[in-house]
Amino acid sequence: MELLLLFRALALPLLRVHAYSSGEPFDSREATIDGVHNALHSGLASCRDVVSSFISRIETFNPTINAIISLNPNALKIADAFDAKIASGNATGSLFCIPVLLKDNYDTSELPTTAGCLDLVGNQPTQDAPVVAALKAAGAIILGKSNLHELALEGLSVSSLGGQTINPYDHSRTPGGSSGGTGAAIATSFAVFGTGTDTVNSLRSPASANSLFSVRPTRGLISRAGVIPISYTQDTIGPIAKNVKDLAVALTVMASVGYDPNDNTTSMIPSSSVDVDYLADVFRGSLKGQRFGLIEGFFNRTASEETTPVNTVMENTVSTLKRAGATVVSIYETVYNATAIASLDVQTSEYREDMDAYLQMSSLSGTRPSTLAELYSSGKFLVIPGQYNYVNTALRSSTSNSSYAPTKLGIQNLTTVLRTTFSSNQLDAIIYPEQKNLVVKIGSPSQSGRNGILAALTGFPVVTVPAGFSPSTGDAPIGVPIGMEILGLPWTESKLLNIASHFSELTHVRRMPSFANSSIEVSSYSAVPTITPNISKIPSAYPVGVL
Repeated sequence: MELLLLFRALALPLLRVHAYSSGEPFDSREATIDGVHNALHSGLASCRDVVSSFISRIETFNPTINAIISLNPNALKIADAFDAKIASGNATGSLFCIPVLLKDNYDTSELPTTAGCLDLVGNQPTQDAPVVAALKAAGAIILGKSNLHELALEGLSVSSLGGQTINPYDHSRTPGGSSGGTGAAIATSFAVFGTGTDTVNSLRSPASANSLFSVRPTRGLISRAGVIPISYTQDTIGPIAKNVKDLAVALTVMASVGYDPNDNTTSMIPSSSVDVDYLADVFRGSLKGQRFGLIEGFFNRTASEETTPVNTVMENTVSTLKRAGATVVSIYETVYNATAIASLDVQTSEYREDMDAYLQMSSLSGTRPSTLAELYSSGKFLVIPGQYNYVNTALRSSTSNSSYAPTKLGIQNLTTVLRTTFSSNQLDAIIYPEQKNLVVKIGSPSQSGRNGILAALTGFPVVTVPAGFSPSTGDAPIGVPIGMEILGLPWTESKLLNIASHFSELTHVRRMPSFANSSIEVSSYSAVPTITPNISKIPSAYPVGVL
């Protein structure tokens, strides 16, 4: 471990030895942070080569999966500036020259923040969200913005501006969501990692559906300022990556913002969680002796083509954990029913107030509605059938509703029950499938069967890991990805990442989508190309401008 940490400390400063690439194209398939840095350090690639390789993959495969809303026109200029830093020996930062995609509800001064909504196409931030500034300070190159379910309000990842994003493993299915554009893009190697948001399931659903890793951090660990909100109580933000190591590095940078007066949940960060290097403990120890609670109420035991693969994968997962020396305890408490827990969801009471506050921020320029009600009177939006009641309720509701305070008390009671479950069973973590069934087909009214509500309400952290695949079919040549959530007590992200690392080393589940698992010809760009989302991919069942 000491040698590994020493290498990490020395690798980037040594980049000054090699200022230019070898001329061979950089292969961005499944590229990792270490892989990019090793290519730069050894002279096998320049930073421009790296960025060009990812742009070429986007040009080649995005027409199929429709995951990208926009590309950063400055990306190649930034890469050239980084190559100059390499030549002068000033290449520093844990994310130096790492291409990153932002879910298009994160503010950055380089691109509009649209949330996939036609009525926000002119919404131009004048400053970066604090977490985006932290990514840039660590050397990341913001490559572009990914599609999402419009305004992050559902899990199908379809929007009036970005169209329908397609699952790269099964083109007849959605990629999960709402951060489905990020999930599909990272699975197809459009960037090294990406960012997402999570109000109920939205980091974990696309990770599960795209054979990826994600972390929904403890509420308050990462500032949410400068990110289009839904719920003060339930919103979190975090990274989505192809492996645990990259996830840990990304989380370290994103959490480095620390206390932010523009998001007072960050005042809850304990001193033990300030300036944590989440990579430090990833590879230590083992699973032997650890105790996991398996929530039985988070399964659909009715046999079908959509549910049986999930149950089979989870049975194999439990066997794997037991063989590794862990104990798995079944949790049968009736409180753990995702449908019942959803009655405590407070999004509709908080959404209008939070969104109005965002739209009126002084850091925004350009053209945009000033209130949520104005947005939904524009006709420039998409609301799928399952969202009609939600939006209509949100437009009328507020935190002054008589039901709001009792519901918040119910969340506190649920949090107490969850803590008691941990202590009474002496658990290190709780596990369950992210979704009871396979990710749904395109054109479905909602992303049914997800289990994310428990962490969303309690604010407990979750790391999502690839757990397996369904059997292969004509639509899904290597099967549909299935993910597992690993939930821990607040501020235990390091422990959860350690568990995820050991589990992934035992299983090696992650695989690329077969349609994009080939090398491509990398173009020589004089400028970053313009990406135009394919709105013709919006299913006819999802009307635009109707409420």
